Amino acid sequence: MSATLEKLLRDARIDLVLSRIEKDESVIDEVIKYLDSNIRSIKFNSIHVLGKIGQKSINAVPKIVDCLEDEDWSICREAARSLGKIGNIAKEAVQKLSMLLEDKEVTIRKEAAIALGKVGNTTPESISSLIKALDDENEDVRTEVVIALGEIGSNAYEAIPHLMKALKDISWTVRTASAQSISLIGKGSVNAIPSLIKALEDQDWRVRYRVINTFAEIGESAIPSLLEVLKSKNKIVRKETVDALGEFRISDPKIIGSISELLQDKVENVRGKAADALRNIGKPAVPNLISAFEKLNTKMKIIVLSALGGIGTEAEEAIPTIINFLKIPEQEVEFIPSFINKMKRAILNFLKDPLKKKTSIRVEAARALGNIGRESEDALHTLELALNDPRSIVRREAALSIGKLGSSAKNAIPSLLTALKDGNQDVRWRSSEALGIIGVNTEEIISNLNILIHDKCDYVCESAILAIDNLEEE
Repeated sequence: MSATLEKLLRDARIDLVLSRIEKDESVIDEVIKYLDSNIRSIKFNSIHVLGKIGQKSINAVPKIVDCLEDEDWSICREAARSLGKIGNIAKEAVQKLSMLLEDKEVTIRKEAAIALGKVGNTTPESISSLIKALDDENEDVRTEVVIALGEIGSNAYEAIPHLMKALKDISWTVRTASAQSISLIGKGSVNAIPSLIKALEDQDWRVRYRVINTFAEIGESAIPSLLEVLKSKNKIVRKETVDALGEFRISDPKIIGSISELLQDKVENVRGKAADALRNIGKPAVPNLISAFEKLNTKMKIIVLSALGGIGTEAEEAIPTIINFLKIPEQEVEFIPSFINKMKRAILNFLKDPLKKKTSIRVEAARALGNIGRESEDALHTLELALNDPRSIVRREAALSIGKLGSSAKNAIPSLLTALKDGNQDVRWRSSEALGIIGVNTEEIISNLNILIHDKCDYVCESAILAIDNLEEE
C-alpha cells in the first residue's frame, strides 16, 4: 500500500510528492491544504514542494503569503524562497516581502531580497525598501538586494544613485553586482558613467571586469567619457579604459588614434592592452599598428606583430612590413651541415644577437605570416627562405606557418623536403607536419617521410607517420 501524501510530506519525500503531481496535477490542491497543518515538517515541505513546481502553484500564493508571518522563522524563510520560485504571478507578496527586508533573521532578509527580484511586480514602497536594504550589515543580503534591483530593471531607475555608492562597498561581490545592475536597469545608466569610470580604479579585478562589461552594455554613449580618461594618471584606469574601448570594436579613426597612442605608454600592461584593443578592432586598425613600429621597443614590436597575426588575413596590408622583419641576408646563404659550420653559426648567432631580441622578432614575424599570408606568394617565399635561418626556432616557426597556409603552399614543398634533414628535431617535426597538411602525394615526399619514421626523436616519427596517413587518404 502506498504511503499517504501526509506521510510523504512529513518524511520530506519531496521526490515522491513531485512524482505524484507529475502524474496527477490535482495533487497540488491537496498539498495546498497541508499549508494549514500544525505539524511543522508537513507545513514546511508543502511550501517547499509548491515552490518546486513554480507557476503551477498559482492557487497557493495567498496561503504562502500568509506563511510569511509565521512565528517559525524557517517557515517564513521557506515561504519567501518559494514565492521567488513561483515568480511574477506572486505579485500580491511584494508588500510583505518588502517588510521582511528588515527582519532580524539574516537568511529571511536574504531570501526576501531574492524573491523581490524574481517576482518583479514592484511598488514605490518595495523599491524604497530595497534601496534602504543596500545598507544592510550583512554582505550577502546587500549582494542579493543589488542583484534584485538589476532584475527588476527599468522600474528601479531611482536606485541608480544608490547603486553608484554601492560601487564603493567593502565587499567585492556587492561592487561587482552593482556595476552589473546599473547596466541592467538601463534607464539612467548614462548618468552612472562617471561613477563607473571611478570604479575602474578598484583594486579587485572582478569588479573592473564587470565594469568593463557594463560599459559594453551601456553602448556607444559611453565612448566620449572613456576617451576623456584614456590619459588618466592612474595606470589601472588607462589599462581598463582601453580594454573597454576594445570591446566596442568600433572603427572610428578618433578611437583608433587614441588607443594607438597608448602603444607607447610607460606602463607595459597598458601598452599590451592597447595592442589587444587594436587587434579586436581589426582591419581598420592595421595602418596604425604598422606605423607604430618605428617608435616601439623590441618587446612591443613582438606584441604588435602578434596583434597583426591575430587579425588574420584582413591584415594583408601589413605583409610587406612583416616580411622585412623576417628576412635577413644569412637566410639566402646555403648552409652545409658539419661540426665546424655549426660551431661558426652558433658563435656568429651569439655575436650578432646575444640576447636573442632580433630572433624573437623573426619568430613572431614568421607566426604572423602564417596567419595572414594565405594568398600571398611573397609571404610564402619569405617563409621558405626562413627555413634556412641561422636560428632553429625561426626555422621551426617558418615550417609551422607554411603548414598553416595549407594547399596554397605547394610551391614550398622542395624547401620542406630539405628541411626534413635539418639537424634540429623540432624543425623536422614541423616540416613533416606541414607536408601532411599541404596534401600533395608524390613518391618523393612519401619516400622522405618514410626515412623520418626511424628518426631518433619519437614525436618526429609520429608526425611523419601521421603525414603519410594523411597523404594516402587524399
